[in-house]
Amino acid sequence: MPMTLDGAPFLPFDADNHYYETVDAFTRHIDRRFRRRGVQVVQAGERTMVLIGEKVSRFIPNPTFDPVLVPGSLDPYFRGAIPEGVDPGSLRVVEPLHPEYRDRDARVAALDAQGLGLVLLFPTLGCGVEQALSHDVPATMAALTAFNRWLDEDWGFHFRERLFAAPMISLADPEAALAEVERVLGLGARVVCVRPAPVPGADGRTRSLGDPVHDPVWARLAEAGVPVAFHLSDSGYNLLAGAWGGPADYDPFHIDPLTKLVISDRAIHDTIGSLIIHGVFDRFPALRVMSVENGSAWVPLLAKRLRKLANQQPGSFRTDPGDRLRENVWVAPYFEEDVVELAEWIGVERVLFGSDWPHGEGLAEPTDYAAELGGFDSGGVRRIMRDNLAECLGIEA
Repeated sequence: MPMTLDGAPFLPFDADNHYYETVDAFTRHIDRRFRRRGVQVVQAGERTMVLIGEKVSRFIPNPTFDPVLVPGSLDPYFRGAIPEGVDPGSLRVVEPLHPEYRDRDARVAALDAQGLGLVLLFPTLGCGVEQALSHDVPATMAALTAFNRWLDEDWGFHFRERLFAAPMISLADPEAALAEVERVLGLGARVVCVRPAPVPGADGRTRSLGDPVHDPVWARLAEAGVPVAFHLSDSGYNLLAGAWGGPADYDPFHIDPLTKLVISDRAIHDTIGSLIIHGVFDRFPALRVMSVENGSAWVPLLAKRLRKLANQQPGSFRTDPGDRLRENVWVAPYFEEDVVELAEWIGVERVLFGSDWPHGEGLAEPTDYAAELGGFDSGGVRRIMRDNLAECLGIEA
């Protein structure tokens, strides 16, 4: 619902919104050479399935997204507040696909009804593609370029200056990555989405995000003033769960407790750690990054570890790593987390509001997020709900 602040109408900026891709999002513009190696949508009887790299993907059980989970339906599950005797599975209430989940004009109308100023838009199915193609770098680059062309065509990168859709960038091929960054910047991209994970290489080995081979991409984004959003994705960390006897394939809807314990927060913790320890922010101090839909429980752990490492090995750090965390990284916590504690670690200026709308694990009404900010004065609420994202994007609040 529309909100007020200090008695006046107030339009928040939401750092975490999603669309539901059409079935041709990865195929409409795919290079013919990669039709089979990339993403395919196939029909098996009455069931629609996704093949990625010619293997069935379970990342999204129903790629038509019709029906789809009701926004906010899983709220009690993620708060750990399921009433006694209620089957968690009963929370998975679905409904027909709404126009605003796929149509940009309808989405702007939804923003007006919700009382939102602007939103960042991220993939749903797309968050599982790069890991599934990590063995095939050329197919990865072709698939994401095709997707970004679909994204520009169906949503645009800054539609009416209200919908800021984030193109997906893979660093697997550094030269192709830079070319794709240049292309989407030329089309007006205001934010890019990079997977929080080690970078796959053509030789089968992986690289740190802080490897200097990626510097041209970081340099270009810093120069353009366009932030990098690390959004929750399949980061390949289920391999760690597999080492403990869990499933090695990512299935977001059937995760056993040990797997959750092993992999939760690990990918974003390691991602931001790699950027800081390997000096990306020292080389490009103007680079801004956002952690979106990764929660914030990892922040105190990383801050404490960086402090200890800097004390133990001061020669490995050109600047205080804690300062890099506080200056270059914006974090969107889960709505059920302690936002006051997060602000104590990184400053209220680096906390972002993100509703995850219209996903079932998000909020039914995005502006209900403000109810979680009782520990802040109106200035702090204004910052979290709007001004911080505006600053990160380099636009006026």
